[in-house]
Amino acid sequence: MTDIKTVTVLGTGVLGSQIAYATAYAGFDVVAYDIDATALDKARERFDVLVATYEAQVEGATGGKAKDGLARITYSADLAEAVKDADLVIEAVPESLEIKRATWQTVGESAPERAIFATNSSTLLPSEFMEATGRPDRFLALHFANRIWVQNTAEVMGTAKTDPAVYETVVEFARSINMVPIEVKKEQAGYVLNSLLVPLLNAASALWVEGVADVETIDKTWRIATGAPMGPFQIFDVIGMVTPYNIARTSDEPSQQKFAEILKRDFIDQGKLGVASGEGFYSYPR
Repeated sequence: MTDIKTVTVLGTGVLGSQIAYATAYAGFDVVAYDIDATALDKARERFDVLVATYEAQVEGATGGKAKDGLARITYSADLAEAVKDADLVIEAVPESLEIKRATWQTVGESAPERAIFATNSSTLLPSEFMEATGRPDRFLALHFANRIWVQNTAEVMGTAKTDPAVYETVVEFARSINMVPIEVKKEQAGYVLNSLLVPLLNAASALWVEGVADVETIDKTWRIATGAPMGPFQIFDVIGMVTPYNIARTSDEPSQQKFAEILKRDFIDQGKLGVASGEGFYSYPR
């Protein structure tokens, strides 16, 4: 059993909302933080969708259990207030080093001494901003995959300063919210999952933007040849377009810069964000 009782999740975007809801569904009290009332209204909509999703896809979630999880979530647009009673703070704010450092500085000044701090960052190493917390020994990465009720991995990755007891507590917490803990033994950009996945996605996007093959052909090739349930562009749709865009636009590879331009112009600016919006590289029922 974990000593963690109250969890604050910072950021209620696609993955942040999933983390918050999965934690509440598992029986924890959750504070969902975002920057303003508009963002929190969108979070409420995401949580309602997650309740319906769990009822349809998660065994045992019917009969009111999914809605019970929703009742354990409270909302805040005041960062200091949101973390003042937290045993664990999970950060899922935008992938900007400046934003993360500023966020964690406020958290470190406001959270109780017992609190454990975890970042869900997928592209930044925790050591790059651990000092902003003021408590690097209580800070580490806890990285989730999208659609966490199905792809239920939780990668736990500390820094050279992370207290081993804190690491073990987070491993146990991950297990307690129905995740499979993936213990990463040292800092690695991309953890285990993205170290495997990103080269695949980069190769697929390069094949497409260079005109080697179309989206359907690339996906079909991967599915048939490997037995995988999804092709890379189907995976892009699950991830959503914003994170791949942010990664591609900072790449030195011309094919990735071209891919970023296409994602921005033809997808993000058109509201085609993938599965979450009903359309991306493919269309999905709403």
